[in-house]
Amino acid sequence: MYTRLILVNFGPGAHSTGEMVIDTFAPIYKTMRGFKGATFFANPDTGECGALSLWETKQDAETATVSLWPKLQEVAGGMLKGPPMVRTFEIYEPKAQVYEEEEQ
Repeated sequence: MYTRLILVNFGPGAHSTGEMVIDTFAPIYKTMRGFKGATFFANPDTGECGALSLWETKQDAETATVSLWPKLQEVAGGMLKGPPMVRTFEIYEPKAQVYEEEEQ
């Protein structure tokens, strides 16, 4: 399993732009091969927003990046304050239960 992190910046005061982009992309993710889920986030003070998405394979995550770039340019290209930051990571599941309640 892999995760893809994307962070974009629309600048201060552009929170509604970030929400519009998230609302546009959320349904598109669901149609993509290998998609397992996503969490979207935004900072209203800075205008930054992004997504942390889960993918079955590294290829699925990387294909999403290539496939979604033209749509991002179409929807928000002129409003971006710099290039998006995109990173792909392999998911690591700890061998021990990290979240177990402490014994009393």
